[in-house]
Amino acid sequence: MRVIPVVDLKGEKVVRGVGGRREAYEPIESQLVGSPLPAPLADALVQKLGACEAYVADLDAIEGATPDWNAYGQLAGAGLRLWIDAGITDVRRATQIQRLISAGAPFEAIIAGLETVGNIELLAQLLEQVGSERLVFSLDLRNGQPIVADSKSPWQAAPAETIAQEAIDLGIRRLIILDLAQVGVSEGLGTLELCRALRETNAEIELISGGGVRGIDDLWLMHQAGCDAALVASALHDGRITLEDLNEISVW
Repeated sequence: MRVIPVVDLKGEKVVRGVGGRREAYEPIESQLVGSPLPAPLADALVQKLGACEAYVADLDAIEGATPDWNAYGQLAGAGLRLWIDAGITDVRRATQIQRLISAGAPFEAIIAGLETVGNIELLAQLLEQVGSERLVFSLDLRNGQPIVADSKSPWQAAPAETIAQEAIDLGIRRLIILDLAQVGVSEGLGTLELCRALRETNAEIELISGGGVRGIDDLWLMHQAGCDAALVASALHDGRITLEDLNEISVW
């Protein structure tokens, strides 16, 4: 079990998620660092928490803007391997990121989020282009309901577990279950039942979840539900998960 710190980028700064309401996101105030800029935060994650990877949610790119390549470089420059969520809506953007990887960029994963991918046909194209080792499918939820932007997609009315299982059957081997409504509000976990169900029938996948982690007790619940990793931001900034906690969970 491991924690993957989340870095939400907006307007060239690191912001704090609030229930998935992106218009309400403000620059972080953190016990780890006194600045909302990417480079100081990256240094703090590495030096104070021993982080070696980070999930980067580029909120402007998810809304359709150009990815913040400069910020990615600053984060990677501190020694972090990055999981990049840059709002992929077609193969072209995934190919851009993949070219950077081929040129030596330390990107661990390319995120294909349900919110922007929206249908299994595009997911299949991305899987063929990127490969199952690098591509991570994020099942984006709001209060347990899938967020599907493609109004014509068969996934529009599909239950979350059905979408996840279809992605796994397609060949996805790295899966995130993320409930945006739980992000940054410290109200606990809403994905445990789904994670447990998927783990029971898919022992081979890497399963990551996020949204609502309050502290180490929640991490233990996620571990028991079959999660390999947790996406965490607010609990790290607030000091509710410490270096000692991270050292403890590393042996679970």
